Amino acid sequence: MRFAEETVRLAKMIANALSVAGLHPAYNLFRNPLCAACHLRLTSLLQELESGHVNPFHGVTNPPARSWTHEARRHHLLPSTASRVTGSPSAIAGGRWIREEVLCCAMLLRLLRSWRRRHHPPQRGGALAAALAILLPAFFPSLFTPLGHAFPSLFSEWNAPKPMHLSLLRDALERKTSIDQQSELWAPLAPQGWKPCIESTSTSSLPSKSNGYIQVFLDGGLNQQRMGICDAVAVAKILNATLVIPYLEINPVWRDSSSFEEIYDVDHFIDVLKEEISITRELPKEYSWSTREYYAIGIRATRVKTAPSHASANWYLENVLRVLQSYGIAAISPFSHRLAFENLPGDIQRLRCKVNFQALAFVSHINALGETLVKRLRSPVHKQPEEFLKEVADENVQEGPGKFAVLHLRFDKDMAAHSACDFGGGRAERLALAKYRQVIWQGRVLNSQFTDEELRGQGRCPLTPEEIGLLLAALGFDSSTRLYLASHKVYGGEARISSLRKLFPLMDDKKSLASEEELAKVEGKASLLAAVDYYVSMHSDIFISASPGNMHNAVLGYRTYENLKTIRPNMGLLGQLFLNKTMDWSEFQQAVQAGHKARQGQIRLRKPKQSIYTYPAPDCMCQG
Repeated sequence: MRFAEETVRLAKMIANALSVAGLHPAYNLFRNPLCAACHLRLTSLLQELESGHVNPFHGVTNPPARSWTHEARRHHLLPSTASRVTGSPSAIAGGRWIREEVLCCAMLLRLLRSWRRRHHPPQRGGALAAALAILLPAFFPSLFTPLGHAFPSLFSEWNAPKPMHLSLLRDALERKTSIDQQSELWAPLAPQGWKPCIESTSTSSLPSKSNGYIQVFLDGGLNQQRMGICDAVAVAKILNATLVIPYLEINPVWRDSSSFEEIYDVDHFIDVLKEEISITRELPKEYSWSTREYYAIGIRATRVKTAPSHASANWYLENVLRVLQSYGIAAISPFSHRLAFENLPGDIQRLRCKVNFQALAFVSHINALGETLVKRLRSPVHKQPEEFLKEVADENVQEGPGKFAVLHLRFDKDMAAHSACDFGGGRAERLALAKYRQVIWQGRVLNSQFTDEELRGQGRCPLTPEEIGLLLAALGFDSSTRLYLASHKVYGGEARISSLRKLFPLMDDKKSLASEEELAKVEGKASLLAAVDYYVSMHSDIFISASPGNMHNAVLGYRTYENLKTIRPNMGLLGQLFLNKTMDWSEFQQAVQAGHKARQGQIRLRKPKQSIYTYPAPDCMCQG
């Protein structure tokens, strides 16, 4: 079929390219097109293939294990000790055996990598393989179109999505913004009658004897862990226990293993809280056995696994204090959202605020990099790119008077899939997100029961980069706006951001503003990169988050505490506006501006069960 022909042609073309480059021809490696369940994770797939438990060769019937493993070993695709295939075809991909009509491009790359190791030094071969991977989709897009349809999980992100609101986008590109509108938009918030107020009213000193040691193991990303740290301090205070510096679990999404000490200034943390609770960097020798590995291999009497979400202070006194008194130590895991926001003493609430707004300071190199980015964002933009690059590399550039806004573009694949909304990427994207949703959450996504129109009408769809761009344009941000993009990874990559970049050509991020040397200490570490974004967000003139989330909540709370302008998108209103395909730009702009007049940083008092870290008034603030 056409897809098989295209893929084989691609394989031959790569082989020819290798030959032209002066390398040994590799055509014989592609005599038998391989196939497998490409919807599985790449690493899992390769492990299955290498172990010999999956037959990658196509055919009307399953070939014997001996024949295909021999063929695979002959091409050095499998180790010589590959296991035999026994029984019926593998039940991967939901029990369906995928034959020649579904060719595995993951194995195509595997072939290239395998061949390169055997025939050429790694430096040249690695560079060539990287160049091929980058250039082939650009120069031969027709080859990857059938791949995108057959393997949406792997290739949907290569397909540039079409604008979903083309008429509005065209008008937004021609928009004009008055001086008065710009002046009002960038004006700082006027005083609102509230000020920070978190000093303890208690006169009691730190107890001379601790009840024991409290350990907490925190999962999630940077901002979820930050809230857990604040709660851990409060729990230690409630139990009169010594807090061990919290252990940060490896993030399962971003694969980040950064420790507390790599992100936060431990000395500052301990010093700010020294009159409130006792904190230790590590356990004494007699408790050195109490490690994460110790609790991972069995049921332990010192581990508390039963802490309910939003547990009361009394629950800790009744259930954890007895563990402390019996063993001298208690390890609480999981520990995320495990302390209630209601019915706590005022001193405990203010202590949580003190941790969040005063004790948790980033390490010096994160602050330094964040300050460098802020300085460059406030500096004038030169017309010549080489002049701007020269300025970026110059540490002595004087800070200019310019203003800038931070956009937290929360549009990763995880969120896009969980929302169950349509984002304009066509059938391939819908299939890819549906498959990802099925594999990761196994159908436990309630939104998937509703249509895209229903979800958008209820404001339950995250804003795409195109939609957040239209929102900003309607609010009065013009093409001269310095916009800092705070985001770890955008689903769809640069193709997805293209409409936003057309609206705001002066949009930057960490990589465009800083050199490789400056990013060296944080590169590849999601939590440290997020910490840099958090720092820049705290020091911007305006902060906008495309969709609610932990980063949005953390920054919103800080900026409320400091009375800084923060624009909160009205998701329900925007969902309805974007469903209306006949609305012109003037109507859209008027509706957006009217719907966001009271959503630009005005104080909102915390309601019952809402987070104290998102809504710090009145618990962390006083009127006056």
